Amino acid sequence: MNRLGAWADLPFFASDWPAIEAALTAEPQPVYPPADRIFAALERSQPDATRVLILGQDPYHTPGKADGLAFSIPRGFPGKLDSLGNIFNELQADLDVTRTRTDLSDWASQGVLLLNTALTVPQGRPQGHKHLGWHKLVHQVLDRLDRSPRALVLWGNPARKLGARMRHPGHLRIATAHPSPLSAYRGFFGSRPFSQVNAWLQARGDSAINWADQETS
Repeated sequence: MNRLGAWADLPFFASDWPAIEAALTAEPQPVYPPADRIFAALERSQPDATRVLILGQDPYHTPGKADGLAFSIPRGFPGKLDSLGNIFNELQADLDVTRTRTDLSDWASQGVLLLNTALTVPQGRPQGHKHLGWHKLVHQVLDRLDRSPRALVLWGNPARKLGARMRHPGHLRIATAHPSPLSAYRGFFGSRPFSQVNAWLQARGDSAINWADQETS
């Protein structure tokens, strides 16, 4: 918990995490991401440093694919990129940026909170931990972030529904279909989220996010 920084003060960690941790221990299937990466998104982007929120759904349920950051995949993963591949396609179309690095920790280091709406998933069971209690943590995170204007990138119905609880009038709100291969053609492609976020940040006198490949994070 000491890696959580300012997030450690959220009531969730005293009131709800012990029961969830016990349920994860009792889960008969392998759980993703690995235990030391469950809170990676919060560890990498502290509340005051978070400029952009990208909300996912639950982690990848394939072995070796989830790393604790929404949509991010460890470098060297040999399988299909699925949603992340479509994100890269939209990035190319939007900013003429070609990205091949699948590990998105460099985005997190720039203040992009890559948060899933459930932080764990059992192998082979998408949304298998949807009702485990992770929503309590996500609600508290969103309420903390709602104190100041942020760029909110809400991909898919669960993200849009959750994003509705954030009501600060200064937010930039980008809400589209999810980048999944099943839904990307329903409004994700062509939405130009990356240029919109950067334009909003720069209009506020802030630096743009470098969405391109970087050697270090």
